[in-house]
Amino acid sequence: MLALHAFATWEPLLTLLRAGRPAARTGAMTGSVAVASWSLPLDRESGDRAAAPVQRALVEAGVREVVFAAETAPDGGTVLHVCETGPAVELPPGPRSPGRGTLVLVDGAVAEPWRRRPEPVPGAVSAASADPELLERTLRERLPDAVGVTEEEIAATEERLGVALPEELKALYRVTRVFPPGPDGSGDWEADFAEQQAAESAVGCELSSLEHLFTFGPTFRRGEWWHAATTAVATPPGAAVQGLVGSPGWIAFGSNGGDTFAVDLTPGPGGHLGQVVLIGHEESIGAELYGESLTGLVLNRFERGVREAGPPEPRPAEVTAEVTAVTGGGHGPDALGSAAHPELEVVRIRGGGRPGGTPLGLAPIAGLPRVR
Repeated sequence: MLALHAFATWEPLLTLLRAGRPAARTGAMTGSVAVASWSLPLDRESGDRAAAPVQRALVEAGVREVVFAAETAPDGGTVLHVCETGPAVELPPGPRSPGRGTLVLVDGAVAEPWRRRPEPVPGAVSAASADPELLERTLRERLPDAVGVTEEEIAATEERLGVALPEELKALYRVTRVFPPGPDGSGDWEADFAEQQAAESAVGCELSSLEHLFTFGPTFRRGEWWHAATTAVATPPGAAVQGLVGSPGWIAFGSNGGDTFAVDLTPGPGGHLGQVVLIGHEESIGAELYGESLTGLVLNRFERGVREAGPPEPRPAEVTAEVTAVTGGGHGPDALGSAAHPELEVVRIRGGGRPGGTPLGLAPIAGLPRVR
């Protein structure tokens, strides 16, 4: 640790930064250095040479990465600030510098959208196309030699998940267990693979075995504070799927090779109990309605377009607002007043504005129940 915090270790880097950036001879210079990479305003050759002494010190200290800020006075005197990262520190993408990341003070804490629970939807019912008996009969015709799970295994899965499986999902696994276990519990690889391929062909998607079912909760989606805290989640009136990061009612049972299929037991106000949703691997909020029932999708081998197009879902009231700290230019002194309403959830206040402008008052949003 002594070498990492010795000014001599950093002096070659700071010298190269000053030489490469005449405008930075005074003021602040920032960046980051990791064991195998760096983020510096230098070309590759100069950056590698500048970072090398710091990287050796990182290895000796057992530290993965540090961010730094150097403040240089007009007379050349320089003060260096070195900040170590760790499990509680999140750094945003792009140029990294002290003060731009997030320090998580409570282990395991997550931003508000990741704590959001589904809203109850009284009266939600299954779609008319949901028919467990038809589903089971169809699958038995497609998989005449398949071996299904037992009622005891279904009950054990429900206990593990803490939720009752919908009848359509039970019907599916009563026909095929996807991976039949061998006598010693390890299974036969060729038989397992053949059963998996047959089940996927019969259903129309990559199907998980019963023991691999899981509820798709918020922990399955990454949410760094710098982004997640300013993300608003909303479910429009009449929406089929709730705008959530994850839900204890999303029972994941298959995939298309990248995205996850789930049976939805917590539908939106315009959805159906047991509808099938597609959870995109590149998205952090919400899911796409893929079909109104598992029966309808299996009968069509998960082809899209099996449900009739309904009216467009109404947009919710704007739940985010962005203003500058000192008004001037694009924002007037009543910027927050015009944005304030009971459903307002996120207000982003940026620095800047015009010198001598009118300071932005927060009174219009002070009593709102959801704002952060």
